[in-house]
Amino acid sequence: MRVRSNRRSKDDSVSDGSGGRDLARDKELLIDSLKRRGYLRSSEAVMAMEKVPREEFMPPEIRSMAYVDTPQPIGHGQTISAPHMVAIMTEALMLETGHRVLEIGGGSGYHAAVVAEMVRPGGKVISTEIVRELAREGADNIRRAGYQDTVQFVQADGSVGYPDGAPFDRIHVACASPGMPRELTEQLADGGFLLIPVGSGMFCDLIRIEKRGGKVRKESLGGCSFVPMRGRHGF
Repeated sequence: MRVRSNRRSKDDSVSDGSGGRDLARDKELLIDSLKRRGYLRSSEAVMAMEKVPREEFMPPEIRSMAYVDTPQPIGHGQTISAPHMVAIMTEALMLETGHRVLEIGGGSGYHAAVVAEMVRPGGKVISTEIVRELAREGADNIRRAGYQDTVQFVQADGSVGYPDGAPFDRIHVACASPGMPRELTEQLADGGFLLIPVGSGMFCDLIRIEKRGGKVRKESLGGCSFVPMRGRHGF
């Protein structure tokens, strides 16, 4: 699988709400496009992205852009990832019901909600966000969208993982890391997968790591771009 860039493209801006757009129709067209391009393949991932309302995780003034396939600003110098990148990462994680998942760089909570749909029932998502104000907003979004039973949204330096919740069946990082933090592989359960963009911002390599028998195997899934990781092991 080859990964597309997560760069923002120029598009018309709006000042409030949905701007009169039919968001349900926009979502249908977007998901059809993601399926045609091969980013969405499993029925479980399709259903998860159909169910989660991306607009509920975006500032009100740009909700009309919810199903445009680009990243969008969510404040504090951060973005909500483009839908194609969420689809790529969700598929690459090979999620199953009951999995315990750590997310690093939770942002506004959208990707955590999609993952929650994949690991229910019985699963758990711990989403870390280092920006205090954004962590508060993300937790509010998760509650409003009805995922508080599955998602624990916390303000923390995710570059060192979340040892209190380890081990995790899956770990995914939604920010560009300058390297591979040792703590993340240590907190990964045997048989688990870690997905992390390694590089500097616009020039990252999406790496998938499988941990088995105490050994790790690395695989490159291609190029992408993300906002930089912050914290002890960040930029």
